[in-house]
Amino acid sequence: MVKAQNSPDGPAAPLWVRRPEALHRVAYSVAALVFTGQIVAVVLRGSDGPTALSVLLAGGGVALSWWQPWAGLVVTSAASFAVTAVGHDPLSVWMMAVLVLFSVTLRGKQPLAGTGIVAAFFLGAFMTLGGFRGGAIVGAAALFSAIAGGATGAALRIHRDHWWILEERAESAIATREIEATRRVTEERLRIARDLHDVIGHQVAMLSLHLGAAEIGLPEDAESSRQALVSARSSARTVVVETQRILALLRVGDDTSDGEALRPTPSLSGLEGLIASFESIGLDVQPSIDIPAGFVEPSVGVTVYRVVQEALTNAYRHGEGTATVDVREREGRICVTVENRVGHSLRDSGTGSGSGSGSGSGSGLGLVGMRERVESSSGRLTIDSDDGRFRVRAEFSPLGAVV
Repeated sequence: MVKAQNSPDGPAAPLWVRRPEALHRVAYSVAALVFTGQIVAVVLRGSDGPTALSVLLAGGGVALSWWQPWAGLVVTSAASFAVTAVGHDPLSVWMMAVLVLFSVTLRGKQPLAGTGIVAAFFLGAFMTLGGFRGGAIVGAAALFSAIAGGATGAALRIHRDHWWILEERAESAIATREIEATRRVTEERLRIARDLHDVIGHQVAMLSLHLGAAEIGLPEDAESSRQALVSARSSARTVVVETQRILALLRVGDDTSDGEALRPTPSLSGLEGLIASFESIGLDVQPSIDIPAGFVEPSVGVTVYRVVQEALTNAYRHGEGTATVDVREREGRICVTVENRVGHSLRDSGTGSGSGSGSGSGSGLGLVGMRERVESSSGRLTIDSDDGRFRVRAEFSPLGAVV
């Protein structure tokens, strides 16, 4: 049987929910006390054998119901006929039957069937062998005690199952959140590894090449300058080695192949292919790209590519209609704008709105990662939503200087 646990993020489940067997034990303990009291009363009164047997029959039904719920319920309820037949007050037997009914319905058995069985035996004994002794009040008490026992057990079972469902949903949500966070972290580590390999590695290689050319072109008597260039080339090689070490650390635990991890980093030249890939899966995109050739440093080009990629991903997942992409040079700066209409689900839930002043950080891990990437390039990111339109704007210098 599943047991609920205390949740650190919400209210603790009641003890009887965390320990569902406790209610069963309480019910059977009370039934045992009633049975014991009735046996003591039989002994003290010096009742005859049939009376003692009828009480023992009811107690045997209670014990049987621990292993065979339906059979025990029938035997305990039927004992009301035996007790009524010998002229004894059936109240104690009724109590034992109601407690067994409570336990049976709490276990998940059909409450209507259980209640019907108990009520039928109670009223049958009352109206036949009992001869309506006690009048309508006793009959109503027999009927409603049966209903109360079955309804209470069923209600507590439903409440217990509700707690369990809520805890399962909470655990599932936490697990999904952790999986998504891990996926995002792994994805960003892979992107950083690609950027380091392609952009920084390329720039350091070119630096080493130019240093070598400068060393060859030095006059023979420029020994101090030559030593400085040799030292600079050695430092460049050290940077390459350290970069490779960082790449290895970033890719620890990643199941991506070496070729995938070290493939060329995306750049501005890949924007058309990126937009085409989204169009191939059904997103309507209207692009407008106007950047002079050679205007953007490779590292900034990677950032532009990633901003457009993440914005179009959000537009595909959460937006509707056409997404517009505008990437252009404006007053010596790179300006990127991606806009789409917010989907109905986001409008209804209110999660699609951002900060009208441009300071909104977005609501998803993707938007957070986008902001961090832009700011790492000394850029500025604005996320807002007006009139049902979601906009992502990024602006930075083509050299990565502060805007």
